[in-house]
Amino acid sequence: MGRLGPTEIILILVVIILLFGAKKLPDMARSLGKSARILKSEAKAMKSEGQDNTSTAAAPPNDDQQQPPVQRTIQAAPGDVTSSRPVTEPTDTTKR
Repeated sequence: MGRLGPTEIILILVVIILLFGAKKLPDMARSLGKSARILKSEAKAMKSEGQDNTSTAAAPPNDDQQQPPVQRTIQAAPGDVTSSRPVTEPTDTTKR
């Protein structure tokens, strides 16, 4: 009990094809794959950024050298050149 047999899996696939249509399924799978790759690359970037922050937090800040903010680029899925874009860190624009 609780296990899906081959007939149940085939029935589920037939229902999915009937609901979404055979033409939309490859596009949906492709967009899901792109989303998964972007999520993975963002998680990797956040993890490496967190490691960089912990190593720089231990070092005392040097007031003599002011470094400009680093511009990061969000990596797109392989082959998708339209969605990669430069990203600037938010700055405080309030005037006092």
